[in-house]
Amino acid sequence: MGAVDARLGSRLAELRAEHGWSLDELAERSGVSRSTLSRAERAEISPTAALLNRLCAVYGRTMSQLLSEVEAAPAPVVRADAQPVWQDRASGFVRRSISPPHPALRGELVEARLDAGADIAYDRPPVAGLEQHLWVLEGALEVTAQDTVHRLGSGDCLRMRVWGPTRFRCAAAEGVRYLLAVVRP
Repeated sequence: MGAVDARLGSRLAELRAEHGWSLDELAERSGVSRSTLSRAERAEISPTAALLNRLCAVYGRTMSQLLSEVEAAPAPVVRADAQPVWQDRASGFVRRSISPPHPALRGELVEARLDAGADIAYDRPPVAGLEQHLWVLEGALEVTAQDTVHRLGSGDCLRMRVWGPTRFRCAAAEGVRYLLAVVRP
């Protein structure tokens, strides 16, 4: 495991302690097994996007907020080589935090890539009512939100508030790359 995974594990353990929850309580609240939570906190595994999403929902954070807490403090200018990259190898998801969260700002920018055939489902938003603007840069993406399927091609933009489950499926043989603007309510 890398340094980011180790810091992420420590931060997850800190968040659980701040809430005064046992692993069993967190497992019940998140729907993630106690053993998986324990292994993630000890950085024995690299958490998947779906696992992090569940934990973010319990802790009332966006994924970018959580990941920014384990990175260096955000600066006004984020140089390309300093933009944190995180990947979920199991699902073929790579996310670059172009403009990480900052305490004085509500928005952030994320560049995301999904491999061909990648299919990621989130059972709930990390923060209810989260505003998202998704702009497809290359490829095709199918996004399901509020039981509506949106088929997006290069140049298309989907604007939405996220209240329930969402699904992101790469509909392009060569993968998809998109920009995601996230605005906290």
